[in-house]
Amino acid sequence: MKSIRIRLLLILLVVLAAVAYLWWREREKQVKFVRYEEFGIDMPVNYKIHGIDVSKFQKDINWAAVKQMQVDKIRISFAFIKATEGITRQDAAFKQNWDRAGKAGLIRGAYHFFYATRDPLKQAINFHNVADLQTGDLPPVLDIETSNNQPAAVIRSTAKIWLEEMEKVYKVKPIIYTNIHFYETYLGSEFDRYPLWIAHYYQKERPRSDRAWLFWQHSDIGRVNGIRTTVDFNVFKGDSTDLAKLCIP
Repeated sequence: MKSIRIRLLLILLVVLAAVAYLWWREREKQVKFVRYEEFGIDMPVNYKIHGIDVSKFQKDINWAAVKQMQVDKIRISFAFIKATEGITRQDAAFKQNWDRAGKAGLIRGAYHFFYATRDPLKQAINFHNVADLQTGDLPPVLDIETSNNQPAAVIRSTAKIWLEEMEKVYKVKPIIYTNIHFYETYLGSEFDRYPLWIAHYYQKERPRSDRAWLFWQHSDIGRVNGIRTTVDFNVFKGDSTDLAKLCIP
């Protein structure tokens, strides 16, 4: 009888230990936000690598000040910069932002705002003519977030052409930027092989999706030295080595 009680006690201890471990794992998975007045927002401090994304709307940026800013262990390590839109539009601030961000020592990425109603090959040419990506830059980014009243099949087929064309040019898989609703409604599993940059803010949790993501745009109202306007803030799921591996070889 005594041996049975001991066995039951041991089993109970094992079960309690397993429950405690699972609870700890789930707790570790939860995003911890800390308010930083310097950045003007709550920052998800579980992540080591932080970045921003900009366009002409951020006006004249002092990239050296962006790079030099550090609060606790948080600093800006990468920047996505708008290059083009559609088949003819080019962001007026791209060249200046691209050159100065590089000189400041930030890892750079360029993105194209995509329209499913425009010729995807001409859109790819527009982007490539403006954003001549080099070794050490992040892969090209397809910003696809508006349907323009097109059916999912058209959006998928045109997006694939742009993505495949960029992969031919740069020998890396392009990054897709969008939100969860758009991805699940218009793109889906056919695009799961591409790295994902997901927009998800105003809610205090990670993007709720079964689709794995690498970048998370968690705020559009952040502040950083060197930029007079508000700016989008992002995190990278990984460390500096992972980020370097993602870049164009």
